[in-house]
Amino acid sequence: MGSLETNPAAVFLAFAADDKAPFQPLNPEDVRAYLHKAVDFISDYYTNVESMPVLPNVKPGYLQDELRASPPTYSAPFDVTMKELRTSVVPGMTHWASPNFFAFFPSTNSAAAIAGDLIASAMNTVGFTWQASPAATEMEVLALDWLAQLLRLPTTFMNRTTSGRGTGGGVILGTTSQAMLVTLVAARDAALRRSGSVGVSGLPRLTVYAADQTHSTFFKACRLAGFDPAHIRSIPTGQETDYGLDPAKLLEVMQADVDAGLVPTYICATVGTTSSNAVDPVGAVADVAAMFKAWVHVDAAYAGSACICPEFRHYLDGVERVDSISMSPHKWLLTCLDCTCLYVRDAHRLTDSLETNPEYLKNGATDSGEVTDLKDMQVGVGRRFRGLKLWMVMRTYGTVKLQEHIRSDVAMAKMFEDFVRADHRFEVVVPRNFALVCFRIKASGGMTEEAADEANRVLMNKLNKTGKAYLAHTVVGHRFVLRFAVGSSLQEERHVRSAWELIKETTIFVPFYELHQGV
Repeated sequence: MGSLETNPAAVFLAFAADDKAPFQPLNPEDVRAYLHKAVDFISDYYTNVESMPVLPNVKPGYLQDELRASPPTYSAPFDVTMKELRTSVVPGMTHWASPNFFAFFPSTNSAAAIAGDLIASAMNTVGFTWQASPAATEMEVLALDWLAQLLRLPTTFMNRTTSGRGTGGGVILGTTSQAMLVTLVAARDAALRRSGSVGVSGLPRLTVYAADQTHSTFFKACRLAGFDPAHIRSIPTGQETDYGLDPAKLLEVMQADVDAGLVPTYICATVGTTSSNAVDPVGAVADVAAMFKAWVHVDAAYAGSACICPEFRHYLDGVERVDSISMSPHKWLLTCLDCTCLYVRDAHRLTDSLETNPEYLKNGATDSGEVTDLKDMQVGVGRRFRGLKLWMVMRTYGTVKLQEHIRSDVAMAKMFEDFVRADHRFEVVVPRNFALVCFRIKASGGMTEEAADEANRVLMNKLNKTGKAYLAHTVVGHRFVLRFAVGSSLQEERHVRSAWELIKETTIFVPFYELHQGV
């Protein structure tokens, strides 16, 4: 009759009968069997991902063509599900875990994080209040305070200090976008109260500020928080400040707004911008903000992880004078998505804007004032047990190993930067602060800047089509620039060297380079 996997009739007969049995989705033996197979898949995936094309060669809608367009009526063996995962889903994946992935800031991972996420998913707790799951809340608070100590944040940002409960606090959210949104709402409400607004009548007068290198999600969050798009200030940056925010320009713009009867409300300073890894001067920005009583938020989503190393901590100098800071361990601290840590200096300013207190959630622990209900520091009510994986990463690897991980990536990025600088065909466009190198084929000889832009675009496309590496681009100073981001958890020096060799070889076959260099 053949195996179940190869004989559809046998599958139907076996599992149509099985569908009549009581449904037990958490049958302990099924849990054990399914997870063993899933763990084997994951282990094999990490073993083999290096040999897979980083970018898939699929077309939109491909998966619906390969898998059934309608949900199945009857159950199927888990082996069938896993087979379809291998044959249809994996070939359509962009492999962020590949050591040949250099396109975007990494989404790092680790065995400890995967284990923590798996256990948290299995427990499936919904820790909206302390009472709903005391350990989930306590674990999140503990993990955040541990990370705050690694970053040497002031105790004013901690949930608990050696002397007891702190005035500030933290919460783990899904993304930086959420961190920006909730702090924008808190800053908005504070500014409305400060300006004597009746309700939200003063909202059209509120203004917010950021450098033009700030992540686009900031401008989206501003609109979601109700700020008038005409009062969202994107302050131009340039080469003279390495594309960081100029405090003098910020002061000039904010003063002009005050003179026009507007109310400066919020400034977003970034440590490690997505486009070029620029760093805004945190302390100087905080000094300007203080003149106008504006909220300062620091977006350290990517580079915040580097600040656990003493040699990078100076990028956060002045943080004691800001109102909030967020960083994402899912980018560079070996903690899988999603995990963004938001710290606020005065937790009440956040909870006053976000608190909900329906009758069905009232309880003695909340009423005592001795606990933190994390639902009041986020948009929604339900929340995942994210603190477990972050704690497991820090508990398992310790500070020294995490610092070693950061330093290794930075060293590989510096090596790549040195390769670029040693090749007369290329240039490094902006200083490398962390593990991102922004480079390009430079305009030289008879090549115009426009032709160089096109040459770099062609080079990137050719590289990505090989499947052997994946790079992305940005525009800095009106120039098309390639981004080489080191940091995938499986990356080693040999992968960076191989990528550079591929770049050199591919450049020879870029038409615009041939035309203008006579190659």
